[in-house]
Amino acid sequence: MKFALKSVAVAALTLSMAGAYAQQGETVKIAFIDPLSGPFAAVGQNLLKSWQYTAEVKNGKNNPAGVNFEVTGFDNKASPQESLNSLKAAIDQGYRYVAQGNGSGAAAAISAAVEKHNSRNPGKEVVFLNYAAVDPSLTNEKCSYWHFRLDADTSMKMEALTTFMKDQAGVKKVYVIGQNYSHGQQVSKYFKDGIKRKRPDIEIVGDELHPIGQVKDFAPYVAKIKQSGADAIVTGNWGADLVLLVKAISDAGLKIPMYTYYAGTTGTPTALAAGGADEVYVVAYAHSNMEGEVSKMAYDFKDKFKDDYYTLAIYNGINLLSNAMAKAKSTDPVKVAAALEGLEVKSFAGNVTMRKQDHQLQQSMFVTKWAKVTPKTPYDVENTGFNFVPIKQMEPYVASTPTSCDMKRPS
Repeated sequence: MKFALKSVAVAALTLSMAGAYAQQGETVKIAFIDPLSGPFAAVGQNLLKSWQYTAEVKNGKNNPAGVNFEVTGFDNKASPQESLNSLKAAIDQGYRYVAQGNGSGAAAAISAAVEKHNSRNPGKEVVFLNYAAVDPSLTNEKCSYWHFRLDADTSMKMEALTTFMKDQAGVKKVYVIGQNYSHGQQVSKYFKDGIKRKRPDIEIVGDELHPIGQVKDFAPYVAKIKQSGADAIVTGNWGADLVLLVKAISDAGLKIPMYTYYAGTTGTPTALAAGGADEVYVVAYAHSNMEGEVSKMAYDFKDKFKDDYYTLAIYNGINLLSNAMAKAKSTDPVKVAAALEGLEVKSFAGNVTMRKQDHQLQQSMFVTKWAKVTPKTPYDVENTGFNFVPIKQMEPYVASTPTSCDMKRPS
């Protein structure tokens, strides 16, 4: 009798474990859709390698679902239309998870297309992981059940940045410059709104938008900044547009603080070091000297690729996805999407939560400053002898912003 009971218990445990790991050993294919050619190719190539590297490190027994991730790049040439072409090609090839981040215009196009595809193709649903496109509309009026944002949106970052800037007594006149598309427009809007609430004495002496990826010489823009009498610059520029802006500022000998979103992305640290920049700030959900597993990964990535591992939203993406698959006991996008809602996991800067209302990840924010490498902050960004040192960390609630999302969930 005892033997029989023990056998039943073992059988029950075995079945339970089999259910918990029903997806173990499956291969989950992720289509990476971002620019791999053109003016933003350097950033895109870094991010593709980062997705593939993270998938490799976190494969199999190294994630709670026991699945194997496989990431393939699709070149969208930074174009919303090419993004749709890439999405169609990926879906036709059987991909059910897509990742994109460079450009909110492309993100909006993908999100809308995924929504339409899923409504028309039950059983072939796709989940969209947005790891860097930060237009707030994507989790507000344009929110979609199938879209999950891993980065903090523009309004969240600006809430954190203006909270920091309000205490900078030397900042009295600010020049805002950005790329003329949704992200650049939103940076301007949310900075003006935030700083008016927190430091109404600060004067906006310039509010400039330029064509994205087309300006070859920013000297005329920098001349306007100098002429304005600005004592600080705020920019959401990224990629070649930020590298060339930094070069022009250096060439003009303009030495004023610059507050940025993306000074840590490929090419910009080298430009900062070459120009002798000193007071440059970044607002982000991570920094150059994170501790723990991501720190080891950053050094290993640098050894392997001679490049920096800086977009840690990718780490959060794989972490959340594998935890959701373990929770759902499935790799089916429908079940995984449901499991992602409200999911809380431990990350590199405390716990992060995928807010159910709008699928916007809630996470800590940092303000970091460009500084020389020290024994305490040893990571060497782009072999410049500098990195971005954290000077302020804010808990998730500080940067959290409300949502107007009226999400339509599948029945």
